[in-house]
Amino acid sequence: MTEELLAPAQAQAVSAWATLPTVQWALLLALAALAGYACQRKLGLPKVLGYAVVGTLAGLFGFGAALWPLHGSALLLLELGVAAVLFECGARINVRWFLHNPMVLVQSVLEATLTYAAVFYGLQAVGVEARSAGPLGLIAMAASPVLLSRVVADTRAAGPVTDRALTLSTLSTLYALVLSAAKAHIFANPQQSLWHDITPVLQVLLTSAVVAAALFALLHLVLRWMSPLSQNTAIVLLALVAAASAGASGLGGSAPLAALLAGMALKYASPRPLPWAKALGSIATLLGVVMFVLVATVAAQAPWTEGITLAVLALIVLRLAAKSVGVGLGHLGSSTSWRQALWTACAMTPLSAVALLMTAPFALVEDGKTIVGIALPAILLMELIGAISATWALRRAGEARDTLGVRHDA
Repeated sequence: MTEELLAPAQAQAVSAWATLPTVQWALLLALAALAGYACQRKLGLPKVLGYAVVGTLAGLFGFGAALWPLHGSALLLLELGVAAVLFECGARINVRWFLHNPMVLVQSVLEATLTYAAVFYGLQAVGVEARSAGPLGLIAMAASPVLLSRVVADTRAAGPVTDRALTLSTLSTLYALVLSAAKAHIFANPQQSLWHDITPVLQVLLTSAVVAAALFALLHLVLRWMSPLSQNTAIVLLALVAAASAGASGLGGSAPLAALLAGMALKYASPRPLPWAKALGSIATLLGVVMFVLVATVAAQAPWTEGITLAVLALIVLRLAAKSVGVGLGHLGSSTSWRQALWTACAMTPLSAVALLMTAPFALVEDGKTIVGIALPAILLMELIGAISATWALRRAGEARDTLGVRHDA
């Protein structure tokens, strides 16, 4: 009798356990890892493409519908993943290099400015209001050092095009993070005063800089005391980046921006190669899988209409054209050829996690539906197409060292 009573209860418990989001996400991540491995092993494409494809299919079937607008643990994981990668990207940028080659900064500002202008005016030409075209221009301004760094790791690319693409992507992201965070505040609280428009920019920049300075000071002490090759050091670094990210967001700054600035400061203080990046190893890989699956899952659920499709295609084409022209014009005096400038621009096409974080605040504003409706499909397409484009560009530049069908240990 007791067994008969327990059987339905056990069945109900098993059923409840099987529908838990934790189990579903665990299985989805396992499937994404398998797809990523197969994508690289069989097709010679970066693993991130496999992650994005699995996330896209999950999103199209309605999985993770409750994630948007980003909140709670989903937002925390995405911010942590982006902050960790941007910290590493910032730590690869030697500020002293700009003193010897200032045209890199000119090239960066030129391509970012042209991208914003082209998308801003181009979207208005296809019927998007200026109020919505402005934020979309800022989102398009950012490249994706997060995705590009994974493509570089998977293809084992190294060379001037790879370095220039990572540097320009990181710098454009820096500009976009400051301006988009301020734009989101202005969008939600429109004011007529110029001072009220400038204040959010200063608040985001100063708050992020203060948090970055505190993070740099702590990391500098840790790396002087602990071995940079230790896994414990990697855990401490990641924990401090996570704490700084939460602090920056809570104080009105930008978590990814604070991590990026801290990484640049750390590189400036110690120009030598940083061996601690290798210690992150599997931790960074796991965060990467979570990030790209999450981005694709959320972005795939955006509805498509004829008007949105036209705006998305216009944004993608204008963005690629503007970045190509900006990088091409800025190559003069920057020790690169026209061909290298073209491959650099193609490597900068991806959009991914950073763009999604920039889009998230507009989802909380009633007038932000147009921005979200155009940004999410563009992010989805440019996560998929961008990974392929970046891989193709690095191979055409002769800097990718992977081989189709060869087993990779990375």
